[in-house]
Amino acid sequence: MVFNQEIFNEFIIRSGVIGFFEKPIKLKSERMSNYYVNWRTVLESVRLTDITSRFVIDFTESLGLEPFCFYGVPEGATKIGIITQYKHGINSDCDILPMGRGKPKDHGDPKDKYFLGLPKGKTILLEDVTTTGKSLIDEIEKLQNENVDIIVAFGLTNRNEKRDDGTTVKQAIGNYNIPYFAMSNAFELLPLAYQRQKPGEKIARAIEEEFERYGEYPLRLL
Repeated sequence: MVFNQEIFNEFIIRSGVIGFFEKPIKLKSERMSNYYVNWRTVLESVRLTDITSRFVIDFTESLGLEPFCFYGVPEGATKIGIITQYKHGINSDCDILPMGRGKPKDHGDPKDKYFLGLPKGKTILLEDVTTTGKSLIDEIEKLQNENVDIIVAFGLTNRNEKRDDGTTVKQAIGNYNIPYFAMSNAFELLPLAYQRQKPGEKIARAIEEEFERYGEYPLRLL
């Protein structure tokens, strides 16, 4: 099937991935935010994970990519990586099911320290949410140390924030000679979610201020 951005965005909104908070919450990046992109609400469901993996495969095909395997950054994208790779492997000659460890193993064979099976061949690296891209970059470095051929990195959702050095996630990933593509982004999703949930002007102003501070571009919700 052809990847449809509007349908994917609607799936995200309908599935409750975007949440708003009157009191700011701390993100993995250590930044505080009045909204959260939580793909766990989807990836805890067999049915919704199945749908998401189909979107990933369609997105891959829309870019004309022909990977040997998919691999998810632990632990946020572990499930979607495994399910997508399972589907891909069933219909190809890629008979492997790679998985990364959230915490390194401190015993046994050194090659198993970070992985329960390395990805092989042309690999697409999957992440659920990118803010500064730190987790994604950490995994890229581990994989490149094992000579894994990462042809591209996907984020299910990009929060469209600049890193502390002023660069974007796309630019930071590009420094490793890896293209980065976001399947969805905050600029498109937040107005849709705000219109649907109507969390109030106070939250809207707070999020607009977040984008003034961190955003790639200003965002207006009101």
